[in-house]
Amino acid sequence: MKAEIITIGDEILIGQIIDTNSAYISKELNKIGISVFQITSVQDDKAHILKALKKAEHQVDLVVITGGLGPTKDDITKTTLAQYFNDTLVRNEEVVAHIKHIWKTHIKQPLLQVNLDQALVPSKAKVLMNQSGSAPGMWMQNAQTIFISLPGVPFEMKALMQNEVLPKLSAQFNLPFILHKTLLTYGLGESVIADRISDWEDNLPKTVKLAYLPNLGRVRLRLSSKGYDKNVVMDTINTQIESLLPQISDVFVGFEDDSSIEQIIGKQLVNLDSTLAVAESCTGGRIGAQFTANPGASNYFKGGLIAYDTKIKIQLLEVDEGLIKKHSVVSTEVAKAMALGIQKLCGSDYALATTGNAGPEKGDSDAEVGTVCIAIATPKSVYAKQFTFGKQRERITTKAVHMALTLLQKEIF
Repeated sequence: MKAEIITIGDEILIGQIIDTNSAYISKELNKIGISVFQITSVQDDKAHILKALKKAEHQVDLVVITGGLGPTKDDITKTTLAQYFNDTLVRNEEVVAHIKHIWKTHIKQPLLQVNLDQALVPSKAKVLMNQSGSAPGMWMQNAQTIFISLPGVPFEMKALMQNEVLPKLSAQFNLPFILHKTLLTYGLGESVIADRISDWEDNLPKTVKLAYLPNLGRVRLRLSSKGYDKNVVMDTINTQIESLLPQISDVFVGFEDDSSIEQIIGKQLVNLDSTLAVAESCTGGRIGAQFTANPGASNYFKGGLIAYDTKIKIQLLEVDEGLIKKHSVVSTEVAKAMALGIQKLCGSDYALATTGNAGPEKGDSDAEVGTVCIAIATPKSVYAKQFTFGKQRERITTKAVHMALTLLQKEIF
């Protein structure tokens, strides 16, 4: 079964917001065996939407639409769907009652006609009740193609996907099992890895696809396969991984699966009944932000400090001023002192620290632009390594984050 996702909204096309809905929907559809053929973003324009719907109907079995279901005049998805299906809008009393309940219980402001009009849906649509908001989802069908329209608000869309869309699709169709297994590597570029595993890649079964996903010093290798026999699919992928791992053992750091590297680290810290704290300079809080973005981070993440200014390193992390004068603020010695300082300040088992020169100027240090020092403090010791990550600021900080997480992961596993 093939699907297309259509996101509606000028705000996406002008770059005002990032389309995270498509990424989520794609991932969830894939889990139940539906392959996403295409993702399309269109303007808040009826002609543009109609054209996209017609094209999608001839290409896929399922069209998932997000956006344009709000109460304002620029929200035209419902009226456009009614036109596409040669239908009219009717008032759904169940949705009316739901809207009135929301306003009485949570909003406690005058209920306007534009809000009640969200209960207008195409007569041919099956309503998907939105328990997280006022705009209902809609399920419609034209010939063999299913059209599902969902609100663009991410948490409302996600709730409808989990509670309504995915269960209905799974129950209605005999879907294949799709498996993706992603290996994380650090230290070699995409082309070097590709050359190293060329013979292995040439001998992959036709049922297995390999994708290279490079990102500033880190390369992910994704193996994918699908079929109606789950055990066969899993055995095929696992066999290929067993023959691949010996060829990349020096750069392999773990499996991504459905988790990011910081989630993998977090789970391991919980398993070890251990905690983590971070002291960041050149990475500006990005490491801490990646950990705390995950639910349950409070179980292992103690806290962090952005010690960007040298005085903060001295005053709050108790880095010896003489150490800075002797070795420079960008040095392995200072990085180790920062890690020990945050470990003591937060009372954590493990600590991670970064100090570097991301440019474009050298700042407080004599170190060349691109120099980054990363330290890991454990319950028993502390060590630091120095790296050179090029000249471009975003590249330097991103590679520093990746390397810091990689070093930490190797330390705790």
